[in-house]
Amino acid sequence: MNTVSSIRVLFVSHTYVVGVNQGKLDSIATTGTEVGLLAPKRWKAVQWDREIELEKPYSRIKYYPTHVFFSGRAGAFIYSPLAVLKAIIDFRPDIIQVEQEVFSLSGFEIALCARLLNKPVVFFGWENMDRQLSPFRRWIRQFVMNTAKSIITGNCEGGKLVKKWGYTGPVEVMPQMGVDTKLFTPQPNKVESELSIGFVGRLSFHKGIDTLITAARLLREQNYQFKIVLCGSGSDEPTFRQEAQKQNVDEFITWRGGVRHEEVPQEMKQFDVLVLPSRTIATWKEQFGHVLIEAMATGIPVIGSTCGEIPNVIGRSDLVFAEGNAQELAAILARLISDPAWRSEAAEYSLNRVNQNYSHEKIAERLIDLWSNILKQQGRLVPSLSTSSPNTALGIQSK
Repeated sequence: MNTVSSIRVLFVSHTYVVGVNQGKLDSIATTGTEVGLLAPKRWKAVQWDREIELEKPYSRIKYYPTHVFFSGRAGAFIYSPLAVLKAIIDFRPDIIQVEQEVFSLSGFEIALCARLLNKPVVFFGWENMDRQLSPFRRWIRQFVMNTAKSIITGNCEGGKLVKKWGYTGPVEVMPQMGVDTKLFTPQPNKVESELSIGFVGRLSFHKGIDTLITAARLLREQNYQFKIVLCGSGSDEPTFRQEAQKQNVDEFITWRGGVRHEEVPQEMKQFDVLVLPSRTIATWKEQFGHVLIEAMATGIPVIGSTCGEIPNVIGRSDLVFAEGNAQELAAILARLISDPAWRSEAAEYSLNRVNQNYSHEKIAERLIDLWSNILKQQGRLVPSLSTSSPNTALGIQSK
């Protein structure tokens, strides 16, 4: 068997066009793993209606910017085939990690190249709903699953789905990215007369802002002292403003508007608790809720609904309420206000949970262990760069 001093991994994803999203990759590189990134030179961010150029903030990452066709269409874009082949031949990865759904065109493209060049490939995907696909997309999905040495899903439901679709290889459940615990740091203890309840995200119906507004009315009727800070914007904001006035709680709410990602840590340090009151709709349910782990890293309690992956991310039932149930949400918030000892315990729990499971470093450790096992099974002797054992609290599944 061959012995290698470190693993060479080539990431392929449009997600990492934005530099702040590359923190996980840099954490992997600090272990001695050699990291390459194949990503679009420019990506059309449809949601923000602008084009983003590939950012390159980390010297330890070798970048392979390339042209893409159908930019902005996450499931339907493809890379320049020649550029893909050149990147793989130049970087000589031991393993390729594609962070794209298994039924995507770009996923199929990289799987085909991996087969041609005899490179093991791992896929990551967020999908947690069994959508109706065309026969062509189902064929792509099967081709990719037949090629993948392992599939990582961002949530437990996704892990069950790939098994339902017929995948027989190992499945891991972990988020695509962890949280930068150097950027999101614990706040100093505050002594306030009112509870600061924060929300960060789009002001849309599926995010359940109306549930939070109704919970505010219930708290007001019981004379609790609180304020709500909504960081975000969205098409449903006028409706929510009207609802706040209707329920006579508009004076308790601050509408901060859209907040840039680099501003989020400072905003969160002003919160005493973060709430994610999402609700399931026909076409969507919460795939993870990254703001939850960002808030955890600042050392505050987080409360979430039963929508999608939220309960698994939070990991304790007394901080979770049935989606759409304002009474349950209000009861948890009331307890945080009236029981300082429980509030402190919940805050400590949040900080411990993120450090044990969700930091960039912890995600890096788990990925390196996964790649090492794959390469060992192929006859490669690869040193394990992680001493941690898999955390069953995250719902790891393996065949």
